Amino acid sequence: MTGKKNSSKNPYPLRPPVLADPYPALPIERGPKKQGVGEWVPQEKHRLLWHYLDASKNAWRRWPRRIFIDPFSGPGRIQVKHESFTRPSGAVLAHLALSLDAPFTGMFVGDLDPERAAACETRLRAIGAAATAFPGPALTTVPKMVASVPSNSLCMAYIDPYSLEHLSFSILKELATLRKIDLAVNFSTMDVQRNVELEFDPARDRFDEAAPAWSQDSAIRSASRQNVKHEFFRYWLNLVQGLGFTHSHQMPVIHNTRGHGIYRLCFFSKHGFPQRIWDDVARGPNRSLALFDET
Repeated sequence: MTGKKNSSKNPYPLRPPVLADPYPALPIERGPKKQGVGEWVPQEKHRLLWHYLDASKNAWRRWPRRIFIDPFSGPGRIQVKHESFTRPSGAVLAHLALSLDAPFTGMFVGDLDPERAAACETRLRAIGAAATAFPGPALTTVPKMVASVPSNSLCMAYIDPYSLEHLSFSILKELATLRKIDLAVNFSTMDVQRNVELEFDPARDRFDEAAPAWSQDSAIRSASRQNVKHEFFRYWLNLVQGLGFTHSHQMPVIHNTRGHGIYRLCFFSKHGFPQRIWDDVARGPNRSLALFDET
């Protein structure tokens, strides 16, 4: 990505807009317990995605083909716990962020459930997005998405799985074959903090897809109980960087309602300009020097 940051006023409010659902009868994401997603989803994860795309829209405008990839998009609509209304999902907000200046020429969205993937496509198309649904597990849909990207495209992939075991490294490896792509990845620090020591058991393999051969790494194996989670995260970062990316040192912590860090939103790029924009957007109240809760 090349160009200058856009400083023009966003026609939407500073916070991502809450537009009416064009298809309220379609499936809605309400979290694994069906009680509503955490408030951190719109307040932190979606806000950061929105602000990054808004800040970079002048650069997007320079490219004839602009592609957004979200293999964990869900149905395109979420309901936050204790709220009586629903909100747009990350993919829908991504479309809105650029729709007036440099709309995506292709939005590839996916979900394990075909009905949910189709719902996201339907909602996006209702607001003018060039959306295509790819139903199925990300391991099989991401290669199809990559194969569908036209040449000379600028791409962004938003990778937001529920847990670390679904953050397969092969997904990132496939995305890295695209020449111009940036990644925003939600990394589950809580999953690592709670379970990394248990995963040394060869009978368990939940983290092996996310970080191949991690349990054989000398730095991880020699780390103290307190530091093994840090070494695991550094190992994963190095794996992704080995694909030709550089990671931003601004990795905002996503907090749950109890104030505990549960994710790190990590940004990877192959060029310096998008990283500078991310650094500006992500630097703020969510910044934390500690990668994990130490309680």
